[in-house]
Amino acid sequence: MSPLRIGSLELGSPVVLAPMAGITNVAFRTLCRELELERAGSTAGLYVCEMVTARALVERHPVTMHMTTFGPTETPRSLQLYTVDPEITYAAAKMIVDEDLADHIDMNFGCPVPKVTRKGGGSALPYKRRLFGEIVAAAVRATEGTDIPVTVKMRIGIDAEHHTHLDAGRIAAAEGAAAVALHGRTAAQRYSGTADWSEIARLKEHVTDIPVLGNGDIFAAEDAVKMMAETGCDGVVVGRGCLGRPWLFAELSAVLNGKQMATPPNLGEVTAIMRRHGRLLADHHGEDRGMREMRKHMAWYLRGFPAGSDLRNSLARVSSLAQLEDLLGRLDPTVPFPADAEGPRGRQGSPAAVALPDGWLDDPEDTLVPVGADIMHSGG
Repeated sequence: MSPLRIGSLELGSPVVLAPMAGITNVAFRTLCRELELERAGSTAGLYVCEMVTARALVERHPVTMHMTTFGPTETPRSLQLYTVDPEITYAAAKMIVDEDLADHIDMNFGCPVPKVTRKGGGSALPYKRRLFGEIVAAAVRATEGTDIPVTVKMRIGIDAEHHTHLDAGRIAAAEGAAAVALHGRTAAQRYSGTADWSEIARLKEHVTDIPVLGNGDIFAAEDAVKMMAETGCDGVVVGRGCLGRPWLFAELSAVLNGKQMATPPNLGEVTAIMRRHGRLLADHHGEDRGMREMRKHMAWYLRGFPAGSDLRNSLARVSSLAQLEDLLGRLDPTVPFPADAEGPRGRQGSPAAVALPDGWLDDPEDTLVPVGADIMHSGG
């Protein structure tokens, strides 16, 4: 597989970790990179941090600034912005440039969460074609003269009647984006059903001057090979597929570069990975919050393994590193990786009508910045 070039960045593996709130912090990214190096001999992919709100970044919200933490050896440093306002976008991107906060800026136009789309943000925004173009152009303008590429992640559209990805891909490329990534679902689908890879192929045919990356339903290395073969996309973006499987990037790197994939880890190796994850989270957040963050990973890591309900429940309430060590020590380290652990993971949900601001669909050429769409309660 040829290296993936995104502007000035050349990736030895055409694989990108999708930003996931509360998941892709510096602890998880460090773990993924360590496992790729250990199991595939490289750290060749691109690992994107949690999405942060452009306004919160400019205002230096403490939670947001903490979310932008990168490891001392992490390179390239990739930061995703959620943004709805060209002026704030420019200020945030200029801050990233001036303060050397990252080596790559991705912009999120794919979030389907109702509290986001209801305000006109996320996957609702590309419907406003001119506003979308102005936002992309603002980020590109702020990074002019640097090696920091700007990329865009989006969905097929709002729903089956309102597809936006072909226009958005064309506009992003025209405004200077270095790559576009498409999740093969509409906002109305959320994470339900099956991603429509044929729309990734359509976008690849439509946008020919910058890389097109595919996202959706990559839960194993073979899925990435299949997506690239079927769609012609230049790379893949992996989200839910790596939950409880941070070694997936090592498998992807190996398979896409024609190398032998390492044997899936047995339960002893998985528990060692869980211990490392817990320590990294404690280092980043402090032990108390780190263990609270670790709880949500337990079911993903242990999927398919024999653990027993009592032990699973105890792990889901873990409160200290010492307790984590004790509980993991009760698992049988010789159990091989189970077939039941394969397949979809993470949130699924059901399709639903997309919440939009009143009159949002009336004028796709409207450039009015949606009110309150960049106020995120989390600070991120």
